[in-house]
Amino acid sequence: MTESTASKPLNGETCLWTSNGKKPGRNGFVKTHCLFQQQKCRRPQENHNVWHNASVYNKPFVESFEETPLLVAVLTYMGYGILTLFGYLRDFLRDWNFEKCHVAKERDEQKDFVPLYQDFENFYTRNLYMRIRDNWNRPICSVPGARMDVMERVTHDYNWTFKHTGTVLFDVINMGSYNYLGFAENSGLCANAAVEAAMKYGMGVCGTRHEIGNLDKHEELEKLVARFLGVESSMVFGMGFATNSMNIPTLAGKGCLILSDELNHASLVLGARLSGSTIRVFKHNNMQSLEKLLRDAIVHGQPRTHRPWKKILILVEGIYSMEGSIVRLPEVIALKKKYKAYLYLDEAHSIGALGPGGRGVVDYFGLDPCDVDIMMGTFTKSFGAAGGYIGGNKELIDYLRTHSHSAIYATSMSPPVAQQIITSMKCIMGEDGTTLGQERLCQLSKNTTYFRRRLQEMGFIIYGNNDSPVVPLMLYMPAKIGAFGREMLKRNIGTVVVGFPATPIIESRARFCVSAAHTKEMLDTALNAISEVGDLLQLKYSRHAWPSDEETNHFSYLDSHQD
Repeated sequence: MTESTASKPLNGETCLWTSNGKKPGRNGFVKTHCLFQQQKCRRPQENHNVWHNASVYNKPFVESFEETPLLVAVLTYMGYGILTLFGYLRDFLRDWNFEKCHVAKERDEQKDFVPLYQDFENFYTRNLYMRIRDNWNRPICSVPGARMDVMERVTHDYNWTFKHTGTVLFDVINMGSYNYLGFAENSGLCANAAVEAAMKYGMGVCGTRHEIGNLDKHEELEKLVARFLGVESSMVFGMGFATNSMNIPTLAGKGCLILSDELNHASLVLGARLSGSTIRVFKHNNMQSLEKLLRDAIVHGQPRTHRPWKKILILVEGIYSMEGSIVRLPEVIALKKKYKAYLYLDEAHSIGALGPGGRGVVDYFGLDPCDVDIMMGTFTKSFGAAGGYIGGNKELIDYLRTHSHSAIYATSMSPPVAQQIITSMKCIMGEDGTTLGQERLCQLSKNTTYFRRRLQEMGFIIYGNNDSPVVPLMLYMPAKIGAFGREMLKRNIGTVVVGFPATPIIESRARFCVSAAHTKEMLDTALNAISEVGDLLQLKYSRHAWPSDEETNHFSYLDSHQD
């Protein structure tokens, strides 16, 4: 499961901070029931799982991780067991040439070599992934906005290969792209500015920042990012994944300790491994687990020698893209200060999507950006562009400029991409002379609250924080992964389904990404289709009794609670 049972309240119970003098339980929680009035554009939440610490939080922090029903868990394991048995049977038939195997294999003269693929991963790809492969890598032929056009394809060999039919599915509602603020568009202020930049600078730079690839646009962008984040300096990179994987090894090395959340993104995991540092993993968003690791690190030091660690670096994300949860940043910062560690915050999904000013999870909690040592984020989501950034004090950024492999060897960011980021960021900051940015932030908040609430009322198990635009809907069983994706596309809804190894093997899910570009009509169409498919596939597993208010205009309700 995502967290240990001991770290969660029971289903249907609400836990809140202990400022009223009540004695907390074993996990620091006090069980109660309450209704919170939240800030502008946020709907009051009720009967959720809430974690609070009165000394560090200034607003309700509401997250829900309903436990998997026992029968569903048993049936899911049985489903994977049956698939595995049939997989071994099919492998036996392939070995005796009764069935053709299309997967890549070593040549006969390489049979004695170490296998190219790990055994289970290869087995999983052949016998499980191939059955539902048609749900991924679908080609689209339009802007990935609120609606998109999807190219139809067919397979005649059970998903080993695909052929395009020449037919296009038009106006598919896009519920899968990370287009949180709707800036992925081919018209409007951002698109026009990017076209002008392409006409002036061209499409590529053909050089690194250290050579002849440093444009005035890059320096303008870095100054703007630093001002947007509220830090001294920043540096931008052409690829979001490499921003993590190539810069963490620059910041930590042998003799250093990295404490990583168990659900961190692959780029953070790869960067930590490449650094050569000692890595220890703490339970997801579990501050007791993190503090125990910090305390042990201080007391015992390095293995064998027991010398003090050169540095301790905590790696966390703002929004976890598979869980929809938000980092408990106030508590992480409190622990970081207490044990004199460094904090690396990845805001790939939270920058632009959280906070009154769209400045991410730091803005969401009303914290001081200076309390985060390394602020990392990407431009691939809320800004509708590409690349990533790191922000912090000037000494940190100057060090990265001269030591980071991503800065020294990588080609500079494309000028039209840089201009897209500049224009969209100024729009969010209100420096374009309009209120468009603030309107989109508010619309995203409304859409997120409405979409999550309706799914919960329908009886689905939904993971994550109530303010997170990433909405995981639990599917569990392997057969339902493919069925859900196919049935939704039949109803002209584009969705993303996720399974192992991106999630634990029994926690398959559909992941929806809400956008400010979605209208209420689009969301209602998607919700009706989800409910219909949920009934068809029997996906409404939740045991919560959510109050139904389908006859209430949710958007009017939200507007009536604005300050």
